[in-house]
Amino acid sequence: MKRMERILLKIVIVQLLFLLLAQCLLLYTPLAPYVTKVYEYEGVSKQEKTKTIETTVDHP
Repeated sequence: MKRMERILLKIVIVQLLFLLLAQCLLLYTPLAPYVTKVYEYEGVSKQEKTKTIETTVDHP
């Protein structure tokens, strides 16, 4: 059982290292806008004008 726990601990540590590496890659490199899809989900990358309707409501 001790051997299995050691193997699982090593797997968790390796996963943590990969997670930190991926986070650093996405946050601190100029490559980030091309790799992440967040910009597409937020609609920031598209510069389209949308039609807006302005309404006013007068209350006495």
